[in-house]
Amino acid sequence: MQVGKVSIEWLGHAGFRLKTSDEKIIYIDPFQISEVGEKDKADLVLITHSHFDHCSLDDINKVIKNNSRIVVTADAQSKVMRTKVPIKIEIVEPGKEVDINSIRVSAVPAYNVDKSFHPKDESWVGYVIRVDDVVIYHSGDTDVIPEMQKLTGYKKNGNQFVALLPIGGRYTMNAEEAFEAVKIIKPTLAIPMHFGKVIGSKEDAEEFVKMCKDAGIEAKILDISG
Repeated sequence: MQVGKVSIEWLGHAGFRLKTSDEKIIYIDPFQISEVGEKDKADLVLITHSHFDHCSLDDINKVIKNNSRIVVTADAQSKVMRTKVPIKIEIVEPGKEVDINSIRVSAVPAYNVDKSFHPKDESWVGYVIRVDDVVIYHSGDTDVIPEMQKLTGYKKNGNQFVALLPIGGRYTMNAEEAFEAVKIIKPTLAIPMHFGKVIGSKEDAEEFVKMCKDAGIEAKILDISG
């Protein structure tokens, strides 16, 4: 879908492809995706953490080209160093920012509060991507966390503010918890993710969208691209 000057495509699970107005292509956590043509190769790949369904070397190899930039957490570095073509690797942790041409990427915390799958001390991340007239928050694998309060300012200054949130439960927020996150974050648009492959169903996503819309918050389930 088109949001402002940025195209947002859902690739299934927690994977997304963003296309900017100046033809830059960004992938986030590609997993079990189709083959990618040359015109859709990545300028930038963002990996939230090392779990197999977020840092998949097979899928990273599908999207990269010579000298693609890959932003990863420290625990994923050894895996992405085995790519089939030369890349540029940037290591991040919560609080770090990376500027890549016209794209500003901020790593933000992502962790569980009542389960052990994503401990806070691993320093895994979500990403806030600021490009053109759009701010996109990909939460990574997280529960509702206090740090989400700091995201509320991104809706200011006329920006479109899109939140990509997991709703599958067990490893992350479920639909009701993701709705609580939306009420904190206050995005222009909420898009559910992390369902349909490893855990979570379309029905969970539909429940999330309904809760958002009943509260006057725009939300949409994207069709899988490709």
